[in-house]
Amino acid sequence: MKASHRLLAVLVAAIWGVNFVVIEVGLRDLPPLVLTALRFVAAAVPLVFLVPRPSARLRYVLGYGLVLGVLKFGALFTALAAGMSAGLASLVLQAQALMSVLLAAAVLGERPARAQVVGVLVGSVGIGVLAVDSGGHATVIGFALTLFAAASWAVANLVMRASGETRPLSLLVWSSLVPPLPLLGLAGVVDGPQSVLAAITGLSWRALLAVAYVAYVSTLVGFGIWNRLIARYSVARVAPFSLLVPVFGISAAWLLLDERVGATELAAAAIVLAGLTLVVRRSTVDRDTATATSESRGPGYAAAPTA
Repeated sequence: MKASHRLLAVLVAAIWGVNFVVIEVGLRDLPPLVLTALRFVAAAVPLVFLVPRPSARLRYVLGYGLVLGVLKFGALFTALAAGMSAGLASLVLQAQALMSVLLAAAVLGERPARAQVVGVLVGSVGIGVLAVDSGGHATVIGFALTLFAAASWAVANLVMRASGETRPLSLLVWSSLVPPLPLLGLAGVVDGPQSVLAAITGLSWRALLAVAYVAYVSTLVGFGIWNRLIARYSVARVAPFSLLVPVFGISAAWLLLDERVGATELAAAAIVLAGLTLVVRRSTVDRDTATATSESRGPGYAAAPTA
């Protein structure tokens, strides 16, 4: 992976880390499923009239919208509303990195390097530390929903990779048309139709700013870059960069929400960083080795892409 693309992956991690704080602020004024639905309405309109249709088949567009929008984000926003702290949620959600690598290997046949697998496992140990001792920053239902959201994100990565989409932004925008109606329907069942209507018609400036960030910055910019990287490389090489999200998430929660950062959180973040270092170092070695081999065999030789 090019150095510039690694920097883009880190930028996405920072955007998503801050996103957890923004979501928690938005939940002060909106029910979780309503906030999720508005996120995707804003992400789709008006861009759906400006960008071309995705090149992927319709089933991939629908599948990506349902898995990412309804399952992943619906569960995550509900987890935060159910007592999961922003900093801890940003860490636990990164279980998706391990799940993504395993699913890509099982379903798509992507073969990650041994060091990449070890790196993801090391990072997952950090998440496990939080599962054992969350410092009172999570409820059981909140933790379970966050793990479900992580699994859904892993499946969404798989759908994105399998779709063969050549216009990632188009897929992101058009698939954003899928989640709002199912989410609002679920919100009507959970919160009641009157609560949903009151939340939408009585939007505060704080809620609008939260929707703007999660829709335009986190979804369009963040997932736009993320999907382009996955389409260019592989799930095994891109997904582990999400292990940086909790570093930014815990820091943002500490700075903006005054969430206490204890020894457990710091130790877990250090373990996560160690895992990511293994993954990135191996990817760099693979790329340099492939380039050197190609050059040694002459200009007519093209090295096979590495995982």
